[in-house]
Amino acid sequence: MTNQFQDNNGITLDIIYASIGNNGFSEQTLQLIDNYINNILDGKTDIIQFNQQEHAGLCCAGEALIGAYIVCNYARASLEAGSDVGTCKTNPPNWEIDELQEKIVQQWAEAKGLWFATAEKDIESEYGPVVAKGAEAKVYYKGGDTSVVKLRTSIYATLGRALESIVLHNALFPETQMNVIGFTRDADGLFRSILTQPYICCKRLATKQEIDDMVSQKGFSDNHDGQGVNCIGDRLNLEDMHPANVFIDTLSGEPICIDCIVKFIRK
Repeated sequence: MTNQFQDNNGITLDIIYASIGNNGFSEQTLQLIDNYINNILDGKTDIIQFNQQEHAGLCCAGEALIGAYIVCNYARASLEAGSDVGTCKTNPPNWEIDELQEKIVQQWAEAKGLWFATAEKDIESEYGPVVAKGAEAKVYYKGGDTSVVKLRTSIYATLGRALESIVLHNALFPETQMNVIGFTRDADGLFRSILTQPYICCKRLATKQEIDDMVSQKGFSDNHDGQGVNCIGDRLNLEDMHPANVFIDTLSGEPICIDCIVKFIRK
């Protein structure tokens, strides 16, 4: 197993993985994961693939996301370890990784009290009606609140990549950072992350030039696919940067990205 995490206080992913495999999500396993999360939040443990800015985005995403991300990596690592055949290593397909990640994250979330089976109904009654709905998220908002609540599904290859995208969004767009507070499945059976995000008062939709200028300042350039909404950087791909996802904020007058597709460039 490839250990993407480094710990300085005696808790390693190997210990956590062994505890999950041997004991499931027992109190001992949950405590090990919680201690690891705290080490990440305290700056004592790093996730190698994230740089300093992205690590800040991880911490802003909250304990629920960090724990789920650890569990997702366990699922991937366990599948990869079991896919060795003789001397030839075969990589498990993404659908298999995604299926196991969803299953195990649900088990962990249920054990932690972070699984909300009736979230769609409960969120609407507490946080207001659906005010927007796209391919990736349902957005709930009650007038006067400072935040919206989203049920965000995965349009990524795996659940782990979807959680990773929240971290990367927070790093790039801290003014609209997402904080994960739980998980559920919707009426169609789709796995969804429940998150909060600051409410942005939209003056108008951003123009393509305003979006181009914003992403250029963040180190991205148009990938020239003819659509003008996909950008590429040194480490990341930034997609779906169309005006419905980028508003001009009424207060600042600046373009603000509320949602996009962001992922690491992988060879």
